[in-house]
Amino acid sequence: MDPTTHQMNYPNIEINTFTITTPASGGGRGSSSMMGSPSGSSASSPTTLSRYENQKRRDWNTFGQYLRNHRPPLSLSRCSGAHVLEFLRYLDQFGKTKVHTQLCPFFGRPNPPSPCPCPFRQAWGSLDALIGRLRAAYEENGGKPEANPFGARAVRLYLREVRDSQSKARGISYEKKKRKRPPPPQPAALPPS
Repeated sequence: MDPTTHQMNYPNIEINTFTITTPASGGGRGSSSMMGSPSGSSASSPTTLSRYENQKRRDWNTFGQYLRNHRPPLSLSRCSGAHVLEFLRYLDQFGKTKVHTQLCPFFGRPNPPSPCPCPFRQAWGSLDALIGRLRAAYEENGGKPEANPFGARAVRLYLREVRDSQSKARGISYEKKKRKRPPPPQPAALPPS
């Protein structure tokens, strides 16, 4: 039985209406509205967003919540690179990556033999990916690319500093992955004459 067309008879179910903005064909922006229907009369299937799009939307909502909870509350138009750095430092409290201090005996060792009191931080790779998603979300939500606080020089420098300090503290070097080039075409063997 197709779950989008069968009758739903569940008590206490709240039906929500929400809008998802998706790229329309031709490069423009379009939106599709989805509404839950208790009768199941909707014949169209809901738009399934990619894992990246879902994560980007969650990150955007989290940043919006951060701005609303900021003292004083901030509007997106007044947000700067300094506020983005504040947000990234705020996220460190939820980090799961142990970053050794220079006084720690395990500083620079990739696999410490025992626990230490060094703090947990957000991993550089996670922060880098987060900023990439927020940078894209900012422009998708009407922000001008030249005013994008997630692309500010201070944010780029902060990410570079985090990467370098974490690589030294954890003894793990972050090297740029080299793109694999396709092998050169092999000359075709000539048939015997």
